[in-house]
Amino acid sequence: MRHRWLVLIGLWSLLCLAPLAVADERLHYPATPTNDGTSGELVVHGALDLVYARTLFEAFHARHPDIALTYRNLDTLGLHRRFLEHPDEVDVLMSSAMPWQYRLANDGHARSLASPEAEAWPAWARWRHELFAFTFEPIVMVVRRELIERFGRPDSHAELLALLERHPDAMRGRVVTYDPEHSGAGYAYAIQESRLTPRYWDLVAAFGATQTALATTTGEMLEGLDEGRYWLGYNLLGSYAQAVADAHPALEVVVPDDYALVTQRLALISHQSPHPDNARRFMNFLLGESGQRVIAEATPLGAMHPALNGPGTVTALQATHGEALRPVSLGPELLATLDDLKRQALLERWKREFTRANATPP
Repeated sequence: MRHRWLVLIGLWSLLCLAPLAVADERLHYPATPTNDGTSGELVVHGALDLVYARTLFEAFHARHPDIALTYRNLDTLGLHRRFLEHPDEVDVLMSSAMPWQYRLANDGHARSLASPEAEAWPAWARWRHELFAFTFEPIVMVVRRELIERFGRPDSHAELLALLERHPDAMRGRVVTYDPEHSGAGYAYAIQESRLTPRYWDLVAAFGATQTALATTTGEMLEGLDEGRYWLGYNLLGSYAQAVADAHPALEVVVPDDYALVTQRLALISHQSPHPDNARRFMNFLLGESGQRVIAEATPLGAMHPALNGPGTVTALQATHGEALRPVSLGPELLATLDDLKRQALLERWKREFTRANATPP
């Protein structure tokens, strides 16, 4: 995993110093008109941090300088709400909130993309020709050196469960994970894991017994791990976690070798896109070898193009971790994540298992 991000730390300060971002999390690249004086426009909304988005959009704009490009970075739920209120203000929508993106496409909000890039895209990573996964990001554990030196590194969910059950006193308050009730990502991971294995509920009970801290973002967990308040973080977004771990020798990223969920960022062209031709140009760049190479070489997001096989690609990850990687399927089962009754049932069980130790008579 560490080799995937060798370029990131070197680029980090340069990317942050680029002058295009403003306070409202927005990038803008003005157009250079062609010889005949014509120019175009493209508006992209996404839930992708500027430090990663900037290098991608710079590469696209270098190829299409006659297109004035505007990118707005929003949180996933804000992105979804804004799109439903103003579907005609945006050309391309990119988000890691997979169920919400799938619902938009399923409800008719996405244009079909007919192009060689779309045809060549892996069938498992697209829905029809309207919704495309363009990154491959494992969900990981992050551990501190203190834990490894004292108890060894837990390389699987089974080893993590054994660690928590054998050393509850030492691990009390030293673990952090998502709060599924207040985090969309945490809830999505919980529902996926509960489908993968019934032992997930034993792990939730062990988290409760060791008074695991609950957080709403990967950043919040990484901050506590960096400060030493926690020894182990569970179910962090690997693309963000590795960048921090590379800069902090006390932290180590673990991709569990029994199974590791993989989340993917999904992109679609708005059915009411005001600039559909330019939207298609951007999507073809995003899915093409040139755009995917930018993702592989200049971001930690995981490129998916079948022709790429070096560090920072799905091919390299699969070679290292094999069948343990479990990407979330693009299909109708994603809609179950948004069902209110199923959500309530899962959260009720999660709370019951998390408080099991306190509810058990001595």
